[in-house]
Amino acid sequence: MTRAIIVIGTDTGIGKTVFAAALAAALDGAYWKPIQSGLDGELSDSEVAKRLGVERVLPESYRLTQPLSPHRAAELDGIEIDPARLALPQTDGFLVIEGAGGLLVPITRSLLFADLFARWQAPTVLVARTALGTINHSLLSIEAMRARVIPILGIAFVGEANEDNEATICALAGVPRLGRLPWTDPLDPATLAAAFAAHFRIEDFR
Repeated sequence: MTRAIIVIGTDTGIGKTVFAAALAAALDGAYWKPIQSGLDGELSDSEVAKRLGVERVLPESYRLTQPLSPHRAAELDGIEIDPARLALPQTDGFLVIEGAGGLLVPITRSLLFADLFARWQAPTVLVARTALGTINHSLLSIEAMRARVIPILGIAFVGEANEDNEATICALAGVPRLGRLPWTDPLDPATLAAAFAAHFRIEDFR
């Protein structure tokens, strides 16, 4: 039976893929990125997840070339995204699903990722950076989740420690702080697994 966990960020480029890969590997689960844009000359997030130790990676429903919001990338590629193709896949055990960018990123001109997550009703982890600006972005994201009744598992931070930012967000939003994934160098399956184990409790995700 599939036990899905959604991972979405407050913004793009904040370490969401690295966190999602770490979580999938720690749960011995599968990883799925429903829509991948920006494939022109870049590694896909699925390929990154494989390199970071995830053994089961499901194929994307849509692969788009331009590094743009899916709705626009699909238009430029001459592809029409069909929401019916974005049903949750069935897999044994845990399935970690990574969204693209943030909650209000449009999939089509009439469907946002937040709308899709509300339809799925799976527990959702919000990934937030720790640096300046994160309080506003995080609280707005949580408001968007609550407006659509998306189940919130908690917040996972990525980056250098910032105790006040992390505590302030969780206190104002009233959501659990799951932990903080520090930047690791080198970044490989072993260092990522060690960092995740040191800063998160796997029981919070089960």
